[in-house]
Amino acid sequence: MARRIYTRNGDDGTTRLLSGQEIAKDSVHVEAYGTVDELVAVLGIAKIYSSDQMAEHIHKIQEKLSGIAAELAVDPTSNVDILSKISQTTAEDVESLEQLADKLSEELSPLSTFIIPGGSKAAVFLHLARTVCRRAERRVVAIKRDYKINPEVLKYLNRLSDLLFVMSRYENREYE
Repeated sequence: MARRIYTRNGDDGTTRLLSGQEIAKDSVHVEAYGTVDELVAVLGIAKIYSSDQMAEHIHKIQEKLSGIAAELAVDPTSNVDILSKISQTTAEDVESLEQLADKLSEELSPLSTFIIPGGSKAAVFLHLARTVCRRAERRVVAIKRDYKINPEVLKYLNRLSDLLFVMSRYENREYE
């Protein structure tokens, strides 16, 4: 017998954070980790159209973003020690994005104009992912106003939006 996917617990417009607190589904936490989840999905589309090399990079980013969503789904003021069980975003994670952006940029011509998304399907979906990433970053800033968050999460999203721009250009080299 198949297990039900639905619980009916959220029918009243609330959900629970990983740390157990019941919150409204339109709270800043849910907006932030929901937007990161959306980013993971958009990257999944980009991945199927990308080169094998780029798909590997995208997959690693998706895995990291899933961890970031988990970090954002915890109320840091709670007494629950769930954060110790979640792989925290680190300065090394941010640095790895910078290194990849630098490596890919070396193979691109200097920008001489604004980039309008187009060209390959991979590039278009990477541009879409970039815009979703920027929205996720804005949602994390909203959390930061009232809660202490891991500062590396915000840095990671900031660098990721830059990297996604570079990745889209890289996938579109033949169109530039």
